[in-house]
Amino acid sequence: MKENALCKSVLDAIGNTPLVELSRLVSRDEGRIFAKLEYLNPGFSKKDRAAKQILEDAEKSGELRPGQTVVELTSGNMGTGLAIVCAIKGYHFVAVMSRGNSIERARMMAALGAEVILVNQLPGSTPGQVSGDDLAEVEKVTRQIVKERNAFRADQFNHMGNFRAHYLNTAREIIEQADGCRIDAFCDFAGTGGSFSGISKALKEHNPALKAYLVEPEKCAVLSGKKLLSPNHKIQGGGYSMAELRFIDKKTVDGYLRVSDEEAVDAARKLAEKEGLFAGFSSGANAAAAMKLLKGELRGKSIVVLLCDSGLKYLSTDLWKDL
Repeated sequence: MKENALCKSVLDAIGNTPLVELSRLVSRDEGRIFAKLEYLNPGFSKKDRAAKQILEDAEKSGELRPGQTVVELTSGNMGTGLAIVCAIKGYHFVAVMSRGNSIERARMMAALGAEVILVNQLPGSTPGQVSGDDLAEVEKVTRQIVKERNAFRADQFNHMGNFRAHYLNTAREIIEQADGCRIDAFCDFAGTGGSFSGISKALKEHNPALKAYLVEPEKCAVLSGKKLLSPNHKIQGGGYSMAELRFIDKKTVDGYLRVSDEEAVDAARKLAEKEGLFAGFSSGANAAAAMKLLKGELRGKSIVVLLCDSGLKYLSTDLWKDL
């Protein structure tokens, strides 16, 4: 879409988010961090991109038929994106989410017209910390609803529209906005793996020397082959103790970075206090990971991260409630 053109709907406002240098978080001697402000999408997260691409690809292929119900499991961000896209396109949307995710997400999806179904966590699970087993329960309910309603499953963990949204668009924006600055690395918290794989593939095509790092919760770093120490952590939207993700070809991963809950929270708060950027847990994890790289093997280099979603989605959580 032409820059500054009139949007025919909110769908035209998805993407083209700013790329901002975090010059107050790190010094030039340490290196540079460029943050893509994905929380400035209409649904306050990067998932708006995948929601739009998945549904548009499904319409073109015939997978999604006029009037069909759309269903998806979500931690809240994909559900919000799908609620927005379905509202504009006229599809009924059913979001299936664990009660362990922040209540702000469920309320936002409902406000956008979604039918929200909350699934109880398993006994022993911690509210605000959704484990892989909790997600498996959500998956069971999602499959049942898809079958009962003959619905279209958006399937963010497997539908190639997730990868394509970032390969075709997010990465291109990063390259253009970097305005000739060399990008040495990209690090991204692992949820579905769609943004990591799409962006890293495109950036490596632009600069074959680029290093791509997956970010994981410290005690749930199973993608890197580490033993699962605890399925519970505060970084919502990923780290589900899945050792394999469809979108992640481990041969393309140059390294893995482990971030603790405390490091993610501290970095998210520093983003707000020093840079004026009000983002969520996974954004903090990405910033913390980038700072680790600049203090070690990538000192003096330039790293791109995503600020995946807004801090407004976590007002009821440990991220902000003790302030």
